[in-house]
Order: sequence, then structure tokens, then C-alpha cells
Amino acid sequence: MSKKNKSDRHGFVYSTDPNFRFEEENEPVQETLPPQQQKLKVKMETKHRGGKAATLVEGFIGTEEDFQTLGKSLKNFCGTGGSAKDGEILVQGDQRDKVLQWLLKNGYKNTKRI
Repeated sequence: MSKKNKSDRHGFVYSTDPNFRFEEENEPVQETLPPQQQKLKVKMETKHRGGKAATLVEGFIGTEEDFQTLGKSLKNFCGTGGSAKDGEILVQGDQRDKVLQWLLKNGYKNTKRI
């Protein structure tokens, strides 16, 4: 079996045209909203985790770099592991109070606990 290459564009493998060039798809660059305008939701979930609790933070709007930085800061503050991917920050354990406290202290005023 062959692996899909990330440079493979829409299934094109070969072109007989010597002047063929892919048209660059310009994705709009998403600016990171200031903390006051972020509407984050903090909730606890145990689904698909073997019954173990995990705190999820959803709703962040911004660049991937800022998203990863926020996730790392939350994990450091709580002293636990976790991840930041697919638009969700996951912090291991029921850390809703700590996460909410950190977010409010750092200017995320529109944060809600669900």
C-alpha cells in the first residue's frame, strides 16, 4: 500500500503538459481575537476515555500557534498533561475550576463553565 503524500494536490499524479502549474490556494489568515472577545466554553467530559475525566476548552478563535500556547499555559497551570488539537484544549482530570480561574485572571472574560 502506498501512503498519501501531503504534497499530492487533489489526487493529481502526473500531467503531460510541461507548463502545468498548480494554482496556489490562498487560505485566509485568521487573526487571533483579543482575550476579551474570545467566547470560550469549559466543560468536563468522560466519553471515550475509559471513564477518566478530562476538562475541555472549546471556542478559541485564532492562529494555531496562539492556540498551542494557550493549551500549554493551561496544562502548566494545572500541573497535568493534555493536548491541544482539533479546536479543543484537553486537560487531564476534572480541572474546570482551575482552568476557569486562570482564563478569567488572564483576561478571557466571556468564558463560561458548562
